[in-house]
Amino acid sequence: MGYEELSYWLTSEFDLQLILSNLTLLFVAFLFALPMALNRERTSRSAGLRTFPLVSIASCGYILIGISIFDNEGSIARVTYGIITGMGFIGGGAILKSEGNIRGTATAASIWNTGAIGVSVAFRMYEIALVLSIVNFLILRFAEPIKENKLNNDDKGKSDDDDEDVG
Repeated sequence: MGYEELSYWLTSEFDLQLILSNLTLLFVAFLFALPMALNRERTSRSAGLRTFPLVSIASCGYILIGISIFDNEGSIARVTYGIITGMGFIGGGAILKSEGNIRGTATAASIWNTGAIGVSVAFRMYEIALVLSIVNFLILRFAEPIKENKLNNDDKGKSDDDDEDVG
C-alpha cells in the first residue's frame, strides 16, 4: 500500500467529528456509571468498578452502532430491546439464593439501571441518565443503612412474649 492509498483510506474512512462525538458519549456513559461502581466496590460486592462502567459504555456503544447502521426507528428499538433483555440476563447472574436467603437483587437492579444510563446517553438524554445515576447511587448508599437500622430497632422492641400466639 502506497502513501496515496494510505492517505485516501485515512481521510475517506474516518469522520473525526463523529469519532470524537462517540468517544465523548462513551466517556459520559462511563462517568455516569462510576458512582454505583464505586459504591459496590466499597461494599465489596461481586459487581463493581469493572462491571458497572462496562455495562454503561457497552449499552451506549450498541445504541450508537444501531443509530449509525440502521435508518429506521423499528430497528433501533429492537437494538434497545436486546440491551434491556441482556441487562436482565446479566443482572440475573448477580442474584444468589442460599439457605432461603436471596442476595444481589439491588446489584442486579443497579446493573439493569446502568444499562439504561448508557442507552440514555447514546440518545443524548443526559437528564435521564443523570437522574438514573443519582437515584441509583442514593438508594445504594443510604437504603441499606436505613433498612439495617429499622431491622435492628424492630428486633430491640420485640420481647420474648411477642412470639407467642395469644388467642
